[in-house]
Amino acid sequence: MAGRGKLIAVIGDEDTCTGFLLGGVGELNKNRKPNFLVVEKDTSVTEIEETFRSFLTREDIGIILINQFIAEMIRHAIDAHSLSIPAVLEIPSKEHPYDPSKDSILRRAKGMFSAEDMR
Repeated sequence: MAGRGKLIAVIGDEDTCTGFLLGGVGELNKNRKPNFLVVEKDTSVTEIEETFRSFLTREDIGIILINQFIAEMIRHAIDAHSLSIPAVLEIPSKEHPYDPSKDSILRRAKGMFSAEDMR
């Protein structure tokens, strides 16, 4: 990937993935593995977690976007990720609004700053 940027990976419902794919984020790596997973009602938690872990180990991925309601299913795996790259960002979906109190990455970031830092 010399000279190229890193990819955005998406784990989300059909509407979320479709939107990002229409925006041009869809890619296949040299092993023909996509940088997205469309989570449907019959998608197992194991498959979601395995995909998330595979995205963490891919050198070509810099950001992982995941619908927050899906992140809740694999919260233990997200909480275990402590590296800055790939960054993991929880996003809302059409059916499930964003709840900042559930976002463990946001809670960690808030813990790094004091009230004095925000002035």
